[in-house]
Amino acid sequence: MGRPSRRSVLRGGTAAALTTAGVTACAPDRERTTGRPSTGAKESTVADWKRTDLFMPAETHEHVRTFMSWPPLDSVWEEMAEDVQRDIAGIARALAEFEPVVLLAAPEEAKAARRACGSGVEVIAGPTDDLWMRDSGPVFVQGPEGLRGVDLHFNGWGGKQEHERDAKVARTVLEYADVPRIDAPLVAEGGSLEVDGKGTLLVTESSLVNSHRNPGLSRDDIEAALEHLAGADKVIWFKGVKGEDITDYHVDSLARFGADGVVLLSRAWDGDGPDVWTRAHEQARSVLEDSADARGGKFEIVDLPEPDPARLGRRGEDFLGSYANYYLANDVVLVPRFGDRRADRRAAAVIGDLHPGREVVQLEIDAIAEGGGGIHCATQQQPTA
Repeated sequence: MGRPSRRSVLRGGTAAALTTAGVTACAPDRERTTGRPSTGAKESTVADWKRTDLFMPAETHEHVRTFMSWPPLDSVWEEMAEDVQRDIAGIARALAEFEPVVLLAAPEEAKAARRACGSGVEVIAGPTDDLWMRDSGPVFVQGPEGLRGVDLHFNGWGGKQEHERDAKVARTVLEYADVPRIDAPLVAEGGSLEVDGKGTLLVTESSLVNSHRNPGLSRDDIEAALEHLAGADKVIWFKGVKGEDITDYHVDSLARFGADGVVLLSRAWDGDGPDVWTRAHEQARSVLEDSADARGGKFEIVDLPEPDPARLGRRGEDFLGSYANYYLANDVVLVPRFGDRRADRRAAAVIGDLHPGREVVQLEIDAIAEGGGGIHCATQQQPTA
């Protein structure tokens, strides 16, 4: 495919190439990430907040807007860049029917982005390396005095991809939104966190307890930081899969909260027999079956089977067919459509039933999925305060 896929990057040796080029696979230089934004909004660290001060709302909470990123033509997508831009424009147009959308684009590409996305999408100057706003953007939390944005110090998923521009996306977003910044005490991505808004947080160990992101930090250290940042009373850890995709298996492609007490669990295609992905599903299901949420309630687990690859036509081996990577916006849920009609219809029905009152809109995102990502990966919500 010519680009580092989110499932094949390590097999292609991209991490080694970037390290050679001087992209470090470790925590960011704190001197480069703690200056004040141009708005003059007060910045803080976790140490400035009491344990009970901060709270990360569920995605179902009403949104002010959705932020997205425009993948530039000179990106790692290479010959696929125009196809990926069409997918991003399709997502942005669909979202703009329901809530404001702000899209970051390099100044030289802003005109093309506006033309592709239409007048309903606001395009602002913000150079980017790639399209994954969920990971490069900030995570918004509620504080005693209103909304705050947590900068998780995006470092290219542990130095696996160039990220000089994407490392600045969180600051750009917070400056635009005029939201004060919180300097996180760890490296993570928004796709590695899934909250129910009632004190429960789902994460994968593979993407967080990782020497390329958080060298020297134990699982207990990371859990304590996440509890503080997200206001979580209970952190549930899945093993995940390390070293097989660029994210080290983010939780937002594996497990998502549906209705109260329900977890939607992506079930990898198992027609070819067990592999690392089917085993990750089984392990996550086992953990959920033996766990309770922050309020002591048992989980109802609903499987979301991935599509049959044989029904998808020509797709690369790194195609991500996870329906769990959907996005909830005001009055709508955007669900991917992959081409397996039976699986597509079932996923839309299941997700729609678990998010009543929202219109279900299915979108074809073949180019994005070919790169191992989805709709959720490409979006980041700013909740109302």
